[in-house]
Amino acid sequence: MNRLAIQGGHLVDPASNRDGPADLFIADGTVVAVDTPPAGFTPDRRIDAAGCIVLPGLVDLSAHLREPGASRKGGIVSEARAAAAGGITTLVCPPCTTPVMDTPSVVELVHSRAHEAQAARVAPLGALTQGLEGEHLAEMAALRDAGCPAMADGGRPVSHTLVLRRALDYAATFSLPVVLTPEDPHLAAGGRVHEGETATRRGLPGQPAATETAELSRILALVEETGARVHFARISTGRGAELVAEARLRKLPVTADVAIHQLYFTDLDTVEYDTAAHVRPPFRTQTDRDALRRAVADGVISAVCSDHQPHDPDAKACPFADSEPGISGVETLLALTLRLVDDGLLPLTEAIRRLTHGPAGCLGLEAGTLAPGAPADLTVADPQAVWRVTAEEMLSRGRNTPFLGWELTGRAVTTVVGGQVVHPPRPPVSYHR
Repeated sequence: MNRLAIQGGHLVDPASNRDGPADLFIADGTVVAVDTPPAGFTPDRRIDAAGCIVLPGLVDLSAHLREPGASRKGGIVSEARAAAAGGITTLVCPPCTTPVMDTPSVVELVHSRAHEAQAARVAPLGALTQGLEGEHLAEMAALRDAGCPAMADGGRPVSHTLVLRRALDYAATFSLPVVLTPEDPHLAAGGRVHEGETATRRGLPGQPAATETAELSRILALVEETGARVHFARISTGRGAELVAEARLRKLPVTADVAIHQLYFTDLDTVEYDTAAHVRPPFRTQTDRDALRRAVADGVISAVCSDHQPHDPDAKACPFADSEPGISGVETLLALTLRLVDDGLLPLTEAIRRLTHGPAGCLGLEAGTLAPGAPADLTVADPQAVWRVTAEEMLSRGRNTPFLGWELTGRAVTTVVGGQVVHPPRPPVSYHR
C-alpha cells in the first residue's frame, strides 16, 4: 500500500468548507484522513507543504489534446504532463479528434494513452452525433459505458433543431450531461474577431455577439422542454452570462464555463494582428470582459477552463484571418486564476472552487475535493512563486499563447494523481560502475 503524508500546508477545499492549516494523509490512492492520521499510519513518503496551499487537483473542462489525429500540434502524453505541471489532475477533452470520439474504440485508445502518460487523468467526451456531423445520433449509451462522462458537440453546433431536440431527449433518458457550444454557425461563419469598431478599422471579418446569444436562446428553449442537463462551454459575452443567470433562476439544469483568457483580453488586443490573440469565440469588448468577471465572482459561471488548444508554429505564422484559433493554456490556468484573487475579484476559496468543485459538479465527475474517501488528486502550490511565461520553459508541445512574457505569481510545485506524485517527475535511475 502506497502511503503519503502532506504536512504543514494550508488546505483550501471549498467542497468541504476547509480553508486553514491541515495535514493530509493518503493511502492506496485515496484520502484517508485530514488533520489527524489514522491509527498505525506510517507514510512511505512525506511532502513538506510549509508556506504552500494544498488544493484539490484542478479540473479543466476544455482541453484539446490533439490525439488522435493532429500529433504535430500535441499529444495525450505531452499535454497531460504539461497539465500536471500546471496543477491540473483531470483534463476533459472534446470529441473533435480524428477519428471523432463516436465509438468506444476511440475512447479506449484515449484512455490507454492517458494511462501511458502517468500524469493528469483524461476524461474524453463522447460525440453527440455521428462524426459530429449533426445528422444522426451517436450511440450515447455505448460511449457512456466506455467511460465518457458526458456527450458534446465538440465545437460543431448541431444546427438542425429537431436533431438537437432528439439528442437532448436521448441524453436525458440516460441522465447524461451534454456539453454544447453556444455559437450559431451561420452567424459565426467567417468571423475572426468580435464584430465592432476594431474589426471594421482592421478590415477583419467580424462575429457579432448575437452569434452566442441567439444559440443560447435556442438551446434554452429545448432544455425547458426536454429537461436535459446542459453545460454551456466557453461563454464570451456579458449578455450570454445574463441568459445563463436567468435560466438558473428559473431552475433550469444548466451550467457554464469561461476560458481564462476571456477574463483578461478584449477585442482591442487584436489591433496588432497578433495571431496569438486569435481565439474562438473571439475576444469581446471590455464591457463583456467585465461582465464575465462579475459572473465568475457571482457564481453564475461555475467553472474557469483553459480551453487548451496547442498549435504547431505554422498554424500561427500566417495572416491573422488565415491562422488557426486557440491558445495553449494548461500551464497558466492556475496562476491566472490566482491573479483574479490579487485583483480583488473574488476570495481565494471561491477562485479555487471555480477550478475544482465547480467544474467537477458541472459534469458529475468524481473529483474536486479532498474529503476523506475521495480520490487523492491534489496540487501543492506556492502562492508566492514568481515566474515568467516563456516558450522555452513550456512543456506543452504548443507554445502559442498571448501570455508569453507575462510575470505571474503562484505555481504548482507538486501534483498528485491517485496518490502518486506525477509532478515533478522523478528522474530516471542511472547506474554507474
